Amino acid sequence: MRVLLVEDDDRVAGALMPALTRRGLAITRLASGAGVLDRVADVDVVLLDLGLPDVDGVVLCRRIRAVSDVAVIVVSARGEVDDRIQGLRAGADDYLVKPYDVEELLARVEAVRRRRGEPGPGGVVELGDVSVDLARHEVLVAGEPVALSRKEFQVLALVVGARGAVCSREHVLTEVWGHRGPAESRSLDVHVATLRTKLGRPALIETVRGVGYRLGAGRG
Repeated sequence: MRVLLVEDDDRVAGALMPALTRRGLAITRLASGAGVLDRVADVDVVLLDLGLPDVDGVVLCRRIRAVSDVAVIVVSARGEVDDRIQGLRAGADDYLVKPYDVEELLARVEAVRRRRGEPGPGGVVELGDVSVDLARHEVLVAGEPVALSRKEFQVLALVVGARGAVCSREHVLTEVWGHRGPAESRSLDVHVATLRTKLGRPALIETVRGVGYRLGAGRG
């Protein structure tokens, strides 16, 4: 797995890079935001510190997400709830607060990779034993078809299409209902609950509190 570490602290990078290399990851490090956008096409995961010397990490995360769907994990000392929400809303797939254990970081990297479903031929996304055909609007669970309403499928397709990144409630409401109001927000909650029941895989759609939804790491 190819990892781009964006970290300005030499001490942190010096400890982390050998540890990740020993575990089989290919690490490239940048000490600032300069050059990050030129590198994202060549890596599988970006580990992004927010306290960079030349650009705020949240701003950089938005820039990355504007040009690439690469997996992004924020690794930052900013641990407040508002900081985590801001990072996820900027497009990060996950957020890990310093100090952290290297094994936990590896587990987060693996979880992000697992839940980022890649469309196969014809736009089919395989998520464990759940198959979502985005072109034909069909869903199979363990080989059996599952009947979804138009809005249920649209909600599922948006979450699946985000490939493990957070899909905000505002985005889903705008795309599926056309506007955002209390009634539509309640309807979204009902549709997500119904989806989980119909699919029989409640962990497939994970709620990110205060932000939206994403593919869950556990799909059984």
